[in-house]
Amino acid sequence: MTRTGTALRRTLGVRDAVVVGLGSMVGAGVFSALGPAARAAGSGLLPGLAVAAVVAYCNAVSSARLAARYPASGGTYVYGRERLGAFWGYLAGWAFVVGKTASCAAMALTVGAYVWPGQAHTVAVAAVVALTAVNYGGIQKSAWLTRVIVAVVLAVLAAVVVVCLASGRADGGRLGIGLPTGAGGVLQAAGLLFFAFAGYARIATLGEEVRDPARTIPRAIPLALGIALVVYAFVAVAVLGVLGAGRLGHATAPLAEAVRAAGVPGFVPVVRAGAAVAALGSLLALILGVSRTTLAMARDGHLPRALADVHARFHVPHRAELAVGAVVAVLAATVDVRGAIGFSSFGVLAYYAVANASAWTLSPAPLSRLVPLVGLLGCATLAFALPVVSVAVGAGVLTVGVAAYGIRRWWAGRHAA
Repeated sequence: MTRTGTALRRTLGVRDAVVVGLGSMVGAGVFSALGPAARAAGSGLLPGLAVAAVVAYCNAVSSARLAARYPASGGTYVYGRERLGAFWGYLAGWAFVVGKTASCAAMALTVGAYVWPGQAHTVAVAAVVALTAVNYGGIQKSAWLTRVIVAVVLAVLAAVVVVCLASGRADGGRLGIGLPTGAGGVLQAAGLLFFAFAGYARIATLGEEVRDPARTIPRAIPLALGIALVVYAFVAVAVLGVLGAGRLGHATAPLAEAVRAAGVPGFVPVVRAGAAVAALGSLLALILGVSRTTLAMARDGHLPRALADVHARFHVPHRAELAVGAVVAVLAATVDVRGAIGFSSFGVLAYYAVANASAWTLSPAPLSRLVPLVGLLGCATLAFALPVVSVAVGAGVLTVGVAAYGIRRWWAGRHAA
């Protein structure tokens, strides 16, 4: 039932691509990242969100330009390989696959924690198995389910904003935009909030399954990012206005805490259900993105070539999807990686640094190079502004990937000789 090396089927239009991006961004990140970001930046939370948005915009523009030129599965793995060389493409792919696999497990455990806290690992594994099965059935089924999830999550977030702002307990003075923790705190918050913006990469990694990619992807990426930014801004203002930076920074479930503080505790179960659905949407899109990058790396021999098979009926990289699902299920069953936001952000920022460097080579015109330059510098700055543990673990994982690449090249050269 499989054909090695078969191209994927182009079925996604602009609306489907936007939905996939929103399913990744307007997901569990907005339910979980606001607390750590407020703890880092205090009343500098909103400037931190603005910095994250600027870097995300630059990354989105660079990714859109590259995706239009190279409409194949793999995203920045392909762009880095084509524009900078095999090593840089590999490094981007490695950072994405490892970092986002940890994110998959984190999202699965988030589902478990909200649905059945006493059996979080069991629920997490069940969620991974179910969504892997959905992805196996074809990209259109995944897009349809993502559309439903996005609609539910946007409705819940809109309700949270209305409840908070209409409660009479929101105080504009709590927004107090300032820099009490200094620029370092704001940058660290921006790095953590970047976790919630990173989903538009999924549109690019699905480049081989998008209709008319030269037109569709450059439209879908900024549109999805713009919608997510508006949603995040409203949610951040509403929650900060009710809780204040100090209380928000210590809230384990910020949106639920904000609704309770707004005097509507009966709405808390709805928020918790919305968080679980949002985590499912993020997990679904993450598995899609990681499996497509795995497919691209397998085609080039950086991962076992068997993972490059495409199903003859469903037109999906079924072995890559099953492999990713299996690894995530094992992690979700055995390890608590809900604290992986910083590590995931480091890997994704490294991924986008390669994307911006690749986009820099597209045109020699100074104005055309301004956006990728800002994006590259922004990614480097935010990556090293993250907590020390996140930077150390992220750098260590990248070093392991570089070592594996070097050993593989040495082995291949020795046998070729």
